Amino acid sequence: MTTTPHGRPFPRPAVSALPQPVLPALTRRNFLRLTAGAGAGLMLGACSGGSGGGQGAGTATGTATGTAGATAAAGEYTGPAVDLAFWNGFTGGDGPLLLEIVNRFNEEHENINVAMNALEWAQFYSTLPSATSSGEGPDVAAMHLDQIATNAARGVIMPLDDVAAGLELSESDFAGTVWNAGIYQDVRYGIPLDVHMYGFYYNKTLMEQAGLDPESPPQTRDEYMAALEALKAEGIQGHWVSPFLFTGGHTFYSLLWQFGGDLFNEDVSEATWNSEAGVEAITWMRSLIEEGYSPADVGQDAEHIAFQNDQNAFIWNGIWQINGYGDTEGLEWGVAQIPQIGDERAVWASSHNFVIPNNRGADPNKQQAAAVFIDWVSEQSLDWAKAGQVPARNSVRESAEFAELTEQNVFAEELDYVHFVPTVPGIPDAMAEIETGVNEAILGSKEPQQALDDAAQRANEALEANRERYQA
Repeated sequence: MTTTPHGRPFPRPAVSALPQPVLPALTRRNFLRLTAGAGAGLMLGACSGGSGGGQGAGTATGTATGTAGATAAAGEYTGPAVDLAFWNGFTGGDGPLLLEIVNRFNEEHENINVAMNALEWAQFYSTLPSATSSGEGPDVAAMHLDQIATNAARGVIMPLDDVAAGLELSESDFAGTVWNAGIYQDVRYGIPLDVHMYGFYYNKTLMEQAGLDPESPPQTRDEYMAALEALKAEGIQGHWVSPFLFTGGHTFYSLLWQFGGDLFNEDVSEATWNSEAGVEAITWMRSLIEEGYSPADVGQDAEHIAFQNDQNAFIWNGIWQINGYGDTEGLEWGVAQIPQIGDERAVWASSHNFVIPNNRGADPNKQQAAAVFIDWVSEQSLDWAKAGQVPARNSVRESAEFAELTEQNVFAEELDYVHFVPTVPGIPDAMAEIETGVNEAILGSKEPQQALDDAAQRANEALEANRERYQA
């Protein structure tokens, strides 16, 4: 039994019933929508994994007191042969790519054998806590950045400071923003694999029809509005505004930061997206509808489908669409950095991090071997970049081979100004409320200020409840 992206929960499977290597069940778009919190009731018993809710029943409680892999020095493992279970949610087209990387690791490490299980992200997040508390969880896993604090607070995952020290990893080895985002309460729980952010895809065919230079996409507000006007003059609605998280919600986050606002105050005790900057951001999005640059009621994924069918000229979408658009027959497209509509450059981003689950009765040898696996895959993440990711590891991102990945390099240029959701337990609960506010404002059922105010009030209640729940 499965679920829609909007809230009917997955049943929790028995651990013995977990699917075997890489299930081609979901597209990348669908599983990312699941993990980014399409609404209440999804993921972890409440919302989705990327911006979902609480862990649900059967979780491990308390924080982990030990550390994992303290003697896994410099990426070497010399202990007895071990079998590692590696869980993740990569059930789309990138799953087979990751499986190839895992198989290469196995070929090069005689005393470590990694078996990869890919579950739908909803299933992964709902199953992991109870499996870990019973000692039947994976030995290593991949997790979205905004789920790390929740799982750390529940004791589901292990501290990794000793792992990082043993592997001689530090901030200088990674993009600094994502390296620091894996820390909760001054303790490291995640080691980053990648960064995935939004970029600006443009339809060259439609730009040519409007007399625009298809090799010179607009990058400023004035350029963007002039381009939309030129497209409109040719009967083309240039930027379809989605009321859903994909792509409207992430567009709003990016614009909020561009206009100088933020999602929350400094200690994440209060939502602040209903600020003047937030209203300005959502008002600009609404104006695209009111001025005829976008249809009034864009359905889920309609903007994405219209782009592929030469009906929508511009779309702000994730790096994971590179391969999909590249495989679309007849589509002439390009990608650029997100245009600067506000006062500064900013863009939403997330990341997949490696974590080591806090399995009851875990074998220290397996924890050390898991650390070696994490380090090796991080160093081999060029192939992972081909799936539509920016490698977190500097050495990979700065390599000549990565430089040949033209579109991925465009996204990598945004690393200096990416923004992540803050690392706070239960933060997906609050993020689900902003998605409702954006939906109401874009569809016009509420005025922008009222929609954002109402969403912020509900989010503040969720933040307070989570402080009590997680004692944080």
